[in-house]
Amino acid sequence: MSATPQKNRASRRVLAAAAGLATVGALVAAMPAGAHDRGHGHGHGHKSRTVDVQLLSFNDLHGNLEPPAGSAGSVSETQADGTVKSIPAGGVEYLATSLRTARAGHPYSVTAAGGDMVGASPLLSGLFHDEPTIEALNGLDLDVTAVGNHEFDEGATELARLQNGGCHPVEGCYEQGKKFKGADFPYLAANVTAEKTGRPILKPYTVWKKNGVKIGFIGVTLEGTPNIVTANGVKGLKFHDEIETVNKYAKELDRQGVKSIVALIHEGGAPASSSYNYDCDSPGAGDGISGPIVDIAKGITPKVDALVTGHTHQAYVCTVPDPAGNPRMVTSASSFGKVYTDTTLTYDRRTKDIVRTSVKSATSVNHVVTRDQAKATDMTALIARWNTLAAPIANRPQGFISADINGRGSTAPEKPLGNLIADAQLEGLAPADKGGAVVAFMNPGGIRSDLVYAPSGSEGAGVVTYGEAFTVQPFTNMMNVVDLTGAQLVTALQQQVSGSNAASPKILQVSKGLTYTLDLTKAGADRVVADSIRLNGEAIDPAKTYRVAMNEFLAGGGDGFAALGQGTNKLVGPSDLDLFNAYLAAHSTAAAPLAPPATDRITIVQ
Repeated sequence: MSATPQKNRASRRVLAAAAGLATVGALVAAMPAGAHDRGHGHGHGHKSRTVDVQLLSFNDLHGNLEPPAGSAGSVSETQADGTVKSIPAGGVEYLATSLRTARAGHPYSVTAAGGDMVGASPLLSGLFHDEPTIEALNGLDLDVTAVGNHEFDEGATELARLQNGGCHPVEGCYEQGKKFKGADFPYLAANVTAEKTGRPILKPYTVWKKNGVKIGFIGVTLEGTPNIVTANGVKGLKFHDEIETVNKYAKELDRQGVKSIVALIHEGGAPASSSYNYDCDSPGAGDGISGPIVDIAKGITPKVDALVTGHTHQAYVCTVPDPAGNPRMVTSASSFGKVYTDTTLTYDRRTKDIVRTSVKSATSVNHVVTRDQAKATDMTALIARWNTLAAPIANRPQGFISADINGRGSTAPEKPLGNLIADAQLEGLAPADKGGAVVAFMNPGGIRSDLVYAPSGSEGAGVVTYGEAFTVQPFTNMMNVVDLTGAQLVTALQQQVSGSNAASPKILQVSKGLTYTLDLTKAGADRVVADSIRLNGEAIDPAKTYRVAMNEFLAGGGDGFAALGQGTNKLVGPSDLDLFNAYLAAHSTAAAPLAPPATDRITIVQ
């Protein structure tokens, strides 16, 4: 999901947010040889011609080692009677157990991920530049992952360190006598090249081998990564078309005799239902999947046998025909380690290819990583070790709330936590000497969790700790206040629902005093009713100059908000997290906790 990535600043060690767990592992497991003979009449007796390979996969872990709190830590399941049940899910202690249980009895097993393994991570991982997450993924026996956009939050040099190891260049080693060893698995970045050399910055593909069975993995992130990462994170890099890149390397693998190929793509879609067990191949009107991955899947060469995807944090198992008209699986496993996908690939030993016929030979099922199974003790120990190091910072109380304040877990365009964050930014930057802001905007993708009333540790119910506040806003973006004309303000609001955001609107969270109507029955920019926009009751004057507060990601035109990137007379303020914590301290006490703000700024017409 797009969000506001951070720049790597030596002086702010606490504020570094790591890259974001990406699609983690596809376990390739196969039935024992001889279990199935699907030789279509060509089998020769003593040894089965085909072998079933099990591919286990996940995506968008984002450093969530502990179970995510609140609504961000649950999965929707549609029941037989049509009702929807919420199931608590996630946490690497349970993910490890799920994957290890799934692998049992599968001698051919490979685990793959779809990107954003790190970045926008909770404090437990982000405070340590995501070293804890890489260590956990090593323990999960991840075989390969694609890079996601969040792998670039701290730039290509830091990504290379996560791959290759070595202690942080500024903060050094976190544990005495221990050097960070890096990822045991390859990060694949086929469509990310260095501007200077034109070559991929990491391996474009890898080949998994066992007993003569060979499966190639090609990894790409979305071509639009520069639009959703701060400029510093993608400096010196070029991002190329996903289809062209995958097709190019599929041809290269094919020439090397690798006929079975899986693409790991950090781009995704939106299924018609948010339930993980939705039948994506239902024939009803409006069923199926929409979004960028559909056209990508239709354009990728038939040489590729399955697509593991991510980025949209949705769970789906869909069949999208390849360019030759043959069925091909396209899967995604939600986010934060709450779901994993188990795909069976039928490998033909003679052709060295995956058997894909009109009958679905590759079968995929999504499974919930439930919390009613045994915890993996090695992951429990890993979490405890890093929590001990983080505790002095993480447990510091920042404020008090009277109930859950939903952000990530809210599906509404206007989110209570979004209003709270925007209000905090406006209050901190309104004084004349702090920037003189009259309105503040927050991008929805930068809100990474909910504020949850239930305690995460021993702090007590309703207490917001530094670790919890960090989990909401882990990028530690510096705040900017800029001059924008009224006309530019109106254009920015229209860009929420037009241009690159037309198909999937990004509704800015706005500070108190700004109101307008969003008419979803209309199309494009017209969905923002221009003459309804008011600031403190007054219509926006197109010719007037307004001081506008936002994080540096939005001020750079990120997330498709080109108008916000046109600001002048810029003043750089404190970080978004500092303003958020200051607001909590100023507006709440144990006796008078902060209540969830009303969501009455944007009037929705549906």
